Amino acid sequence: MAYASVPLYRLFCAATGYGGTPNITAQASPGAIARMITVRFNADTNPNLPWMFKPAQTSVTLPLGEDRVAYYEARNKSEKAITGVAVYNVTPEKVGKYFHKTACFCFDEQTLASGQDMDFPLSFWVDPAIASDPNTADVKTITLSYTFFRAADDAARTAQAAQTAPHVGSLTR
Repeated sequence: MAYASVPLYRLFCAATGYGGTPNITAQASPGAIARMITVRFNADTNPNLPWMFKPAQTSVTLPLGEDRVAYYEARNKSEKAITGVAVYNVTPEKVGKYFHKTACFCFDEQTLASGQDMDFPLSFWVDPAIASDPNTADVKTITLSYTFFRAADDAARTAQAAQTAPHVGSLTR
């Protein structure tokens, strides 16, 4: 069920803004202002995906409105190619509408060969309008969190292979 939930989660969050879903847009930043904000980066990996996945940097402090690029790193720890897909959220949820991602690896299937390392870039900016919203006056830090899951097609192939493979203790003649 977790594998099927990725596309459903994407549609639900895009339609509702639930879970601190940031805007994904080609809209350019309006330009930087003096107020600074810290963006923390978090990474999780579903236990069914044998990857190491982490942010290349733990945080960055930047002026509101400034474009920034950050990276996440992944390594396939298995002995075969594995395909994964990432979902994300922003906390606190009330800042999701102010966090703009202009390029991202989320929701796109990513295939890593056995032992392969890959860097995943994301480009973002935080809307200066956050500074004039009384509901976000207390926010000094935003956390961007990604979770990688095994892609549904990859999981189905793995499950099918496990069903057709000989079982330990089976007799062969």
